[in-house]
Amino acid sequence: MLIEGTIIDDVVLAAAGAGTVLFSLFSAGHALIRKRDPRSALGWITICLMLPVAGPLFYWSMGVNRIFRRARTWLESGRRLAGQEHFRSAHEQDAAAALPPGAEYLSELRRLSDRLVSAPLVAGNRIVPLESGEQAYPAMLAAIATARQSVHLSTYIFDTDGAGRRFIDALADAARRGVAVRVIIDGLGEKYSHPRARTLMEGSRIRVARFLPLRQGFYLNLRNHRKLLIVDGNQAFTGGMNLGDRHLVERSGRPAPVRDLHFGVEGPVVGELQQVFLEDWHFVTGELLDEERYFPQIPAAGAALVRAIGDGPDKEFRKLEMIILGALSRATRHVQIMTPYFIPDGALMAALATTALRGVTVTLVLPEKNNLPYVHWASRAYLGDLLQQGIRVFYQPPPFVHTKLLVVDGLWSLIGSANLDPRSLRLNFELNLEAYDRELAGILSRHVAEAVARSREVTLAELEGSNLAEKLRDGFAKLFSPYL
Repeated sequence: MLIEGTIIDDVVLAAAGAGTVLFSLFSAGHALIRKRDPRSALGWITICLMLPVAGPLFYWSMGVNRIFRRARTWLESGRRLAGQEHFRSAHEQDAAAALPPGAEYLSELRRLSDRLVSAPLVAGNRIVPLESGEQAYPAMLAAIATARQSVHLSTYIFDTDGAGRRFIDALADAARRGVAVRVIIDGLGEKYSHPRARTLMEGSRIRVARFLPLRQGFYLNLRNHRKLLIVDGNQAFTGGMNLGDRHLVERSGRPAPVRDLHFGVEGPVVGELQQVFLEDWHFVTGELLDEERYFPQIPAAGAALVRAIGDGPDKEFRKLEMIILGALSRATRHVQIMTPYFIPDGALMAALATTALRGVTVTLVLPEKNNLPYVHWASRAYLGDLLQQGIRVFYQPPPFVHTKLLVVDGLWSLIGSANLDPRSLRLNFELNLEAYDRELAGILSRHVAEAVARSREVTLAELEGSNLAEKLRDGFAKLFSPYL
């Protein structure tokens, strides 16, 4: 019996050892084939081979991009729609024929966007910046009050404080008037307040849907970070602002105020924003709304050439990142960037440095006190390399500034929901507008200049003079940049 037991033990140990080796080899081979960055591939291969069991388990939990695979599965199955064939009426407007005078040198940037984005660049639009909730919320509520046919609202966070409840009341009133009211709230973003906005809308005629509710899987990524309000298919609001008291900066008390810019949008590009909402509505409900009444003919409202850029992990290309890189490559005079979260990858770092080395003035404005400290620490670890290339970096004083914008040469602007970090550019669903419009770019440039005037410039000496604990903290946070 002792001999038989020993043989069985030996067989079990041999099988376990063989399984461990095969698991390590299989995991290393998967990393070799799947990882595009050779440094990443080499790192994971080393971990898989040098740390039996633990290494492969760590690779499969942290190193495999399930986000892109899951999103592509949705797209290929038809659960997520993409392309203009599903909403042809949204693209009946004529595409813009030419860039404005003086912007001809940006034609390659336009060509890049034409190839990356199915929506065309359309003329006849007007974009009006609205500062924080004090300007944005009254305009949005007034638009809802005048709605006759439809109100479509999509937001990441829908707080149920004073501001949030005013929106709920306005939406319920519109629904009682017979207006078709549809609301999409992100399944994770709705958890920011209690009671939930969805709960307060129960019993009304508002149709509410959640984007990836957590009961379908605990996704920290794949979130719908878009902010959209479209009224009657001909008036829209978009930008980076959620719904809640936090965006009312002139009040006191909790929650801490958050400065932001939102934008009123008029003109034919509203049809493209409507399409983005209806694609998301199909995803969360399975209902395809492609009737022409949702895409009315919209007269020209201004001189801006605008395109809606919906981006997410289900796309073949990282549209927003490529367009940003293209814009930096065409800049000739100045680039102004304002973002709350700045965690650039290697390509963006190289593009910013190259732009500055070409003699273009590059200004980067960040919040001095971030609502996510670990993002602030990781961001600091990148600033030294940028400062060495002549890029000017400024820290805005509190309150926390959530504004996201990029302006090139006072001609081209990029506004919307996306931050300059991996979560926005790779992992979540975002919506931005690119605009060729001197008036809008001028307003945004002045906004940045005013922010710079009240900000503190970051110097290389300051970063190099940080104590050892701060440098270790920042460097450690930087290691997790792809996941922040």
